Amino acid sequence: MSVALGITRPPLVRTIPVHHPEDLIARLPQAPPYAWVHQGEGLVAWGEAARVTVPPGPGRFDWARRWLATVFGETRIDDDVHVPGSGPVAFGSFTFDPESHGSVLTVPRVVLGRRNGRAWLTTVGEPPIDLMSPARPPGRVVYADGSLTAPAWQHAVARAVQEIRSGRLEKTVLARDLVATAERDIDVRVLLDRLARAYPECYTFSCAGLVGATPELLVRHTGQSIESLVLAGTTARGAGAAQDTARGAALLASGKDRHEHACAVASVREALTPLCSTLTIPDEPELLSLPNVQHLASRVRGRLADGASVLDVVAAMHPTAAVGGTPTGVALEVIRELEGMDRGGYAGPVGWIDARGDGEWGIALRCAQVRGRRARLFAGCGIMGRSDPAAELAEAQAKFRVMRYALEG
Repeated sequence: MSVALGITRPPLVRTIPVHHPEDLIARLPQAPPYAWVHQGEGLVAWGEAARVTVPPGPGRFDWARRWLATVFGETRIDDDVHVPGSGPVAFGSFTFDPESHGSVLTVPRVVLGRRNGRAWLTTVGEPPIDLMSPARPPGRVVYADGSLTAPAWQHAVARAVQEIRSGRLEKTVLARDLVATAERDIDVRVLLDRLARAYPECYTFSCAGLVGATPELLVRHTGQSIESLVLAGTTARGAGAAQDTARGAALLASGKDRHEHACAVASVREALTPLCSTLTIPDEPELLSLPNVQHLASRVRGRLADGASVLDVVAAMHPTAAVGGTPTGVALEVIRELEGMDRGGYAGPVGWIDARGDGEWGIALRCAQVRGRRARLFAGCGIMGRSDPAAELAEAQAKFRVMRYALEG
């Protein structure tokens, strides 16, 4: 008997080619959705063939890999497409802090995918009957402070700056939360549609109620090739073209932001070098412009040496300096001391993995944890020795705009 899938015989996982769907998100039924969509391509899914809460602790990624091996090994696979994301797939969301509860892996019953002009449908066992229903906006939304008020958070930033200047650490990342309450239950499909349309260059995701559009690709794993997009160093967009250009130039010239970015790149290099036979990292960052902010960005590419799966790479990379700090252990201590909250899945890995070990995982940024009428929004900022608390608060407010737009339209 299959313990993981709760059935008496191995289920048939069947993947067939289908006509190219114009809009993946529009095909989602009302069932709790899973999604990973970038520039109109990716995966959407629904239903649950298997689901597990991953035990917290330093070995959680190894535990998850073993569970997935058991679940995928208990299936009969009939795959007519043979591309990354076809066959059985698991969506996952891991908490930022390894000691926090709430990391989840789910194998959906239905997956609809689109990539490079090809589209496919995967079903596990007998597909469920899911009735399509129109997505309904959440109505009026009111906001309240989360764990810390704005002045209290600025005080936490000032304390972090003192810790950095004292030599205890080089960088940390402090996050804020904001609680939104809507007039009606929040239909995640509405948020996904708005995010995918407004931020097509980001990775729009949904997994276990964690919904967002992250600009940061932790890792894409295709065969033996991997790539990652490192983001650190941020400024708001300007009011017009001239101001926008000036802000971008100032970001590229900022010693504080360049140092922050160099810390993030160094942490990625340190994590990937033992896994890769080749690794290419640009000498200088480029400017990535999104509708609400501009980032310093570095695109990293490599080739794996020993056939590691995407989850192995995720385990090696998380947490990067971009969302944790430098050195990692001390930065995590400072975060626990000053943030006054459990981040849950915010800034943790989120994405998908297939039975071949291919997949795409991002860092859960620009996101919210949604439950019923309530959503808990998150935004974080990299804190360095020259950080100004007021400027960091303004940066966090700019990052909140992504999910506020998703809720309010």
